[in-house]
Parts: sequence; C-alpha cells; structure tokens
Amino acid sequence: MRSRTPDRLCAEAVELAREAAVEAAHPGQVGEYLGAVAEGDRVVTHLFESPEPGYRGWRWAVTVARASRAKAVTLDETVLLPGPDALLAPEWVPWSERLRPGDMGPGDLLPTEADDLRLEPGYTGEDAPPPNSAVSEEMQQLAAVEDADVTAGAPAAQTAAPTTGSIAAVAEELGMRRARVLSRYGLHIAADRWEEAYGPQTPMAQAAPGTCASCGFMVALGGSLGQAFGACANEFSPADGRVVSLSYGCGAHSEAAVMPKPPRPAEPVVDETLVEPLPLHPDRTSGSVEPDTPPEELGHS
Repeated sequence: MRSRTPDRLCAEAVELAREAAVEAAHPGQVGEYLGAVAEGDRVVTHLFESPEPGYRGWRWAVTVARASRAKAVTLDETVLLPGPDALLAPEWVPWSERLRPGDMGPGDLLPTEADDLRLEPGYTGEDAPPPNSAVSEEMQQLAAVEDADVTAGAPAAQTAAPTTGSIAAVAEELGMRRARVLSRYGLHIAADRWEEAYGPQTPMAQAAPGTCASCGFMVALGGSLGQAFGACANEFSPADGRVVSLSYGCGAHSEAAVMPKPPRPAEPVVDETLVEPLPLHPDRTSGSVEPDTPPEELGHS
C-alpha cells in the first residue's frame, strides 16, 4: 500500500533532488519546486517546474528513497514527466488510419490487407471460381454449348480445348480474371464517396439547369455502377474527368443554354446605293423662288 504521508527524511532531501534534476537537464532548465508526492514507504518524488518553451506544463520528477532504519537518503531516478496541463503530442495513429485521399505521391506504394473488406477474390484460372462469383458452373455449361469455338468433326478430332466458351474466357469478358475484384461493400462505399462529392445534394447540383443524365458530355460507366454514375468529359465543368452521379449537374450542361442564331439585319430605311440628281439652278416655275428676282447661283453669298 502507498503511504499517504511522505517520509520525513526523504521529503527534506529537496536539494539532493534539485542537484539530480540539474545534472539530468541543462543549467537553467530546472524551475521552481512544486512539491513532493509519496510513492510508498520511504519513497518520495520531488517535482520541479520545467521552464523550457517546448515543454510547457512538464515537470522534472526526482524520486529518492532510503532503506529501513537508515538515515541516508539515496537517489532513485530522474525523469521528465507531463503535468495535468502539459503540452502533449497528438495520440499516435497507425498509418493505415492516418492516410487520406490525395496523400499518395509519385513512387509511393499503398499495400492492401489480405482481408480488405473492399475486395473479394476474382478468378485467375488456377482454381474454381468462388461461390459468390458471377462465373458459375451453369454459365460455364451454357457458354460451352452455345459459344464453343470448335471445328467440324468428332470431339477426339479437336486439336485444343475451345477458348470462347471456357470459364476463363467468360471471366475475362466480365472483367473478373484478376486476383481480387471489388466486393459489394467496396462498391457501396465508393458510391457513397462519389455521391457526397458530386451528387444531387451539392450546391452546384442544386443550382444546375439539368442533370448529368441528360448531358451530352456524360460518359457512361460499365458494370453496376453505370446505373447511377458516369464520367464528365466537359473541360469547362468543375467535375471534368471525375465520376459524377447521374443526378449531379452544373452550369456547363450541354443543353443549359443554346447559343442563339445571329439576328437578321432590318431592311434599310434609306437606300444609300441610289443616286438622286439635284439641279444647280432651281426651277423658276416651281414656286420656290420669286419670279421677278434675278437668278442667283446656289452657294454661299
């Protein structure tokens, strides 16, 4: 049991503890005395403040002890420990949990665990396909009967096994002839991630004049994800080259604003292509001049 009352001789060995702290640290790095804590029978820890800026709230802890019936106090250990309000580094997190999208750089390698929930075994042709594989025995038999690429003659006359109807060919066509493929869980979390980044709830989609499902720049995806997602191929769109939800949209929609035809110019009011002759001398009988006045040349007087 730890004694609640510090041993008197050990509690009085403050200078011995300070000398040990100064020896462990550098001169001037041991601050004020903060008190003593009883660690057990005849075992006491003296605490000193650490004034270093990088160790705010830390304390030098010097433990002293003495033997039973002995009057000499001896040094046990000297360590630097954090206090209640010490500045501490963040809790260590494994790299697999610290990694975020965009952290990978050129030359970086990201290993995947053997039991990664995002992946499931594919079909490499070495073993039988997994039970949950799309390449089943029924499909193999159907392909062998309907699509077998064989030559005429008896089966013994065939030089090699047909490749078109083989299970390996079907797996190749379905894109499953890989060591591992996306599992249903992997598909779901990918869809959730894409939906959050480029989905119908984003501010861009809320203000869009139309959805990507009706946009001419949308490139369809294969597989089950193609039912809800596509790739944007509009260089002026904020989602260019990204996987977007078919319910997403932006102002660069192909049918958002069709360029109007240039307006036809109106008919000219004054036809400036015609020449209207004007006489230099006015007609005296037209009434524009007095008949008794002598004719004058037109121009400035």
